Amino acid sequence: MPPRRAPQPLADLIDATIAESCRQRGLASVEIVTRWADIVGEALAARAVPIKLAWPSRQDSPEPGVLHIRVEGGYAIELQHDAPVVIERVNRYFGWRCIGRLALRQGPVPVRRPVRPRFVEPGAAECAAVAGKLGTFEDPALAEALARLGALVARRRAAPPTSPAPGVRPIFTQR
Repeated sequence: MPPRRAPQPLADLIDATIAESCRQRGLASVEIVTRWADIVGEALAARAVPIKLAWPSRQDSPEPGVLHIRVEGGYAIELQHDAPVVIERVNRYFGWRCIGRLALRQGPVPVRRPVRPRFVEPGAAECAAVAGKLGTFEDPALAEALARLGALVARRRAAPPTSPAPGVRPIFTQR
């Protein structure tokens, strides 16, 4: 039996998969798509996405490229006003003047799903604190499961409430 390989992060596999698609659209680096929210900020990334990067037709041209961005209709005028800031952020991220201007295309922008925080199993101390309040059970596995559940509930109640992403309305609200 061959030795098992260590699991790879999904991001490593996705980068290789979408690299060809990005190259065909003129995006030399996959990072402009995968790191868009880090480059321009969460607020802008929720309303605009990079479509393609058009380079000058002459290879020896000193002119930088044009970044084409799809933006929600109502936000286009604001993005047009903030274009110098976006250009500066993209160029700073890549470390050279690769973008000279933006070309905005109005259209629907896919809804970004929030990144779920990594699940952390409750520790023995958290479970023991809850188990002390529960009392005794005939089945030790049930007592352990309820203590674990109680620790997770206590952790959630202690966490500060989170607000939804910009433009996302909650489906259910507490009354």
